[in-house]
Amino acid sequence: MTALADIIRSHIRQTGPLTLAQYMEMCLLHPEHGYYNQPTPIGARGGFITAPEISQMFGEMVGLALAACWQDQGSPPAFALLDLGPGRGTLMSDCLRATGRVEGFRSAARLHLFEASRSLRNVQMARLGAFDPVWPRSLMELPAMPLFAIANEFIDVLPVRQFRRIGRGWAECMVGLKKGALTMGFVSCDASVGINDRFGHCVEGDIVEIRPAAEQITSTLAGHIARHGGLLLIIDYGEEKLTGPTFQAVTDHQSADPMAAPGNADLTSHVDFGGLIGAAAPLAHAGPCPQGAYLECLGITERARSLAAELRERELAEHTAAFRRLVHPEEMGNLFKVLALYPPDAPVPPGFVT
Repeated sequence: MTALADIIRSHIRQTGPLTLAQYMEMCLLHPEHGYYNQPTPIGARGGFITAPEISQMFGEMVGLALAACWQDQGSPPAFALLDLGPGRGTLMSDCLRATGRVEGFRSAARLHLFEASRSLRNVQMARLGAFDPVWPRSLMELPAMPLFAIANEFIDVLPVRQFRRIGRGWAECMVGLKKGALTMGFVSCDASVGINDRFGHCVEGDIVEIRPAAEQITSTLAGHIARHGGLLLIIDYGEEKLTGPTFQAVTDHQSADPMAAPGNADLTSHVDFGGLIGAAAPLAHAGPCPQGAYLECLGITERARSLAAELRERELAEHTAAFRRLVHPEEMGNLFKVLALYPPDAPVPPGFVT
């Protein structure tokens, strides 16, 4: 067991069982032992790898799509460029490099990075310091200007609550102790949790997950975009209509027991895109569409061929494998989805087939 496991067990003994959301937050963001405050949580040496770490092409496509959307909305002379959960800064670095030739885009951008991890903020500063980034403590601190935001594999790690249908009511998944070991179990809960309106169709034994923080964040950013213009691009794995248990732990790029080593594994669950669309009203939406189709529509195949022309042997094989991983239906191409939220009077953002 880990030091964080001892802290969590002590907390449960003093205050009682934790909701799954509370457990996730402690495991991921504990200031000393949380997963995202470890030196290398992301990348080939970390517990998992994200699309920007697989190939520069991902960030290039996303950056150019943002720039095209900025142009479609009149090329405002100043706008907030927001990366939610920037990781090691790879995505934003690739976005900014790719948009270097888009006249006026980088000079108009005011870079904002929304990051809870102290160690990752240091990495982001090292990579993106030349662009004078700001780390807002709250999304309410964003300046009153158009907002173009990216949330790549950000929503899936926000705390999730899990419920099981029991008769006409619900039981919530809680983390408690059994013979001193951390364990999950369902406990009957008050109907005031507010899930009947969305999941009244569920039958005995069905399990659903809600992510209040994700919907609150989406609502806040949607309100900003409705007032000032812009775009929120969400890229993650999930479905528009999501049911069933999806909570999981990942360590060393493999599935793991989420109770086994708190702080040593990434905790995540699939994204309910339908809930995000509802939270974003009155914004229009495009998608969610498969990541592979989105990247193909943006021109990733042509970019892959261009890069491949300069490569030989091992480098070419690695490049080809990275391209396949991003777009192939049996890899990330179908599992990951892309959702765009934008003002109703603005053009449909690039990358979506209408």
